[in-house]
Amino acid sequence: MFRLSAFRLRLRGFTLIELLVVIAIIAILIALLVPAVQKVREAAARAQCMNNLKQIALAVHGHHDTYKLFPSAGQTWQDPPTYLNPGQPATVGGTNPQRASMAFQILPFIEQGPVWKGGGGTTIAQCQINAIGALIPIYFCPSRNGPRAFSGGSWYGPGGTYPHAQWDYGGVNLNNTGPIQYGFNGIRMTSITDGTSNTALAGDSRKNINLLSNFQGDDNEGYTSGWDHDTMRYTDRNSPPLPDATSGDGQQRFGSSHTSGFNMAFCDGSTRFITYSIDPLSWEAMGTYKAGDMISNFQ
Repeated sequence: MFRLSAFRLRLRGFTLIELLVVIAIIAILIALLVPAVQKVREAAARAQCMNNLKQIALAVHGHHDTYKLFPSAGQTWQDPPTYLNPGQPATVGGTNPQRASMAFQILPFIEQGPVWKGGGGTTIAQCQINAIGALIPIYFCPSRNGPRAFSGGSWYGPGGTYPHAQWDYGGVNLNNTGPIQYGFNGIRMTSITDGTSNTALAGDSRKNINLLSNFQGDDNEGYTSGWDHDTMRYTDRNSPPLPDATSGDGQQRFGSSHTSGFNMAFCDGSTRFITYSIDPLSWEAMGTYKAGDMISNFQ
């Protein structure tokens, strides 16, 4: 007769040492996997950010094709978007020119014509409020927290409390002197005698990442503000680009949350990744459009 006892099954579990070894192996795999995932995510975010700046550069070209001028930079942060009538924004030049930022002026060329016209507002004030508060997706770098706005009183724009949309980029000037010029008349493409491929147009602007969606010294009016640090940044040798800050503000510099550098669009429509170690003289040279200076190295 078959005896079950002759085939005794020996049942056993993991020993403590074996369990600790398994846990250690899993921890090592996670430690290897997390940086790889983060690296892939940052590469994707950097590519999307560069595409945003590409669209901004092409929009500036579209503006030039239509008006034969680059967008202008305005004369003061205090001027909200200029409307001749509800739904009728002013444009560059003319007797009553547009006083808002380049970021506002190129809206029709990034498929944001309704925002440019005031979002259906029936008064000039309401058109201004609608435009000031509009979140424009390509104006935000995915390495940060996505589209953002803050609410505040009437220090900028019409009276009342309403959203002020921000952006993560900046035009080149505040008179170093770049292609987005002070005043209400933009330059012509033919004025860029340093070469369009050598002249920076716009790029990632440095922020305090702990104050995103809040006021900081160079991010406190929003993307429509004219000659202001919210929408323009320096490119002189004394203001080199830096990574995002964790205190204070962006110091009116270019910079980003990307690793080792930031994205920049040029006047020919191209985009490049600029490292923080760029030579100061080359950095200053790329920020001018007719100074006759030379760029020795983009990196």
